[in-house]
Amino acid sequence: MAKSILLVEDDRAISQVIMAALEAEGCSVDHCTSIARRNALVANKRYAAILTDVMLEDGDGIATLGSVLERQPDTPVIVLSAQNTLDTAVRASEAGAYEYFPKPFDLDELIRAVLQAIARSGDVSGNADADPADSGLPLVGRSAPMQNVYRMITRVLRNDLSVLILGESGTGKELVAEAIHQLGHRKQGPFVAVNMAAIPAELIESELFGHEKGAFTGAVAQSIGKFEQAHGGTLFLDEIGDMPMQAQTRLLRTLQTGRITRVGGHREIELDVRFVAATNKPFGPLIEAGLFREDLYYRINVVPIDLPPLRDRLSDIPALVDHFLALAVQEGLPRRSFDDSAIAAMQRRNWRGNVRELRNLVFRAVIMSRDDLITADALGSIFDEPALGTGEARREESDFEQAVSRFLLTERPENGAVYDKALAAFEIPLLQAIMRRCDGNQVKAAAVLGINRNTLRKKLVEHGMANGELR
Repeated sequence: MAKSILLVEDDRAISQVIMAALEAEGCSVDHCTSIARRNALVANKRYAAILTDVMLEDGDGIATLGSVLERQPDTPVIVLSAQNTLDTAVRASEAGAYEYFPKPFDLDELIRAVLQAIARSGDVSGNADADPADSGLPLVGRSAPMQNVYRMITRVLRNDLSVLILGESGTGKELVAEAIHQLGHRKQGPFVAVNMAAIPAELIESELFGHEKGAFTGAVAQSIGKFEQAHGGTLFLDEIGDMPMQAQTRLLRTLQTGRITRVGGHREIELDVRFVAATNKPFGPLIEAGLFREDLYYRINVVPIDLPPLRDRLSDIPALVDHFLALAVQEGLPRRSFDDSAIAAMQRRNWRGNVRELRNLVFRAVIMSRDDLITADALGSIFDEPALGTGEARREESDFEQAVSRFLLTERPENGAVYDKALAAFEIPLLQAIMRRCDGNQVKAAAVLGINRNTLRKKLVEHGMANGELR
């Protein structure tokens, strides 16, 4: 018997594609374009899954989702939206949605999610306490890479699974950790952030776990560590790859038992802490060099969130610039703006310092510019781009080596298949990068790659990149 699916979508082209794909999987699809019609259908028929757009012809699909779930509480709801912000993703999660897909989305991935939702119908539990309207978190951007980040954040709001945030320096890892805390059920508790790279190695254990009076020279009084300070909330350890081995051993035991013992103490203290860590270093080389415990890596890497570098989300630069200009005004700086030529110049940069570098550039431009409208010519004297040479070549080589190490560690291809698996892993992001650079033009992309257009088309189809993405 065919599974009945309800699709609430007012875009005819998207509706037709989704309906065809679902019907090809043996599903029966009812389609409507309004909340009123949705409610009428839900009142008279039980559905295995519901897909709904947000902005419908007669209202907000998320805001009215409660009435649907009241009638069919076990029916998984998948939200589709062109309003690609973290707030939208969190609103969908808060409303009880099973999954959230920003537009444009990968059709194959959407269909897999629908089938999984049907198979796991009834597994979705509880709503998180988050109020995204009040979050005030500066996670800015609607690019596809940031949509993946938003979706991962919403998936960990209703649980206390350990999260590992991966990303280059300056990408905003602490902001993601704050979002997980402030939008989750622990938002009433403390958020304690610790930068491992900023603490002398000999003081890290005392800083994290506290110490008793007389535990060591200079310990003139009892001290409460960061773990105890974070009780009932979230502890965020940034740059965890810089943690000394001895402290790693102690951290592993704490994560396993949920208890700490202060340095110099004997009494175990039970704690209720959500653990979030971050690093800009690949763990593969660290583990191989004996600088990081492999068992600790698997303990903290329960839910990984990869933050994209700014060069992979250049379309977010206009929104980020507007955000930083508003912050500059709040800091008492003059109100400025950037013209299109300046924005275009920013989108041509490499941004090795990522979002942090962009923020600093915006502030510097606001201070140094004599005009309210900042042009590309004005930016020319503000840019501090070093000449490309051996230094940058080494950086790119290092980044590539790190990516290879991460691939080998996480994928663990079997002996005899490493070469083929590595080539396949490299081919997909290469094709994606070139297609972005060529604005989706296959003729241009084939010329850049130096391959036949038919060969390119075959590879795109093979990897689900040609017809599997709605634009």
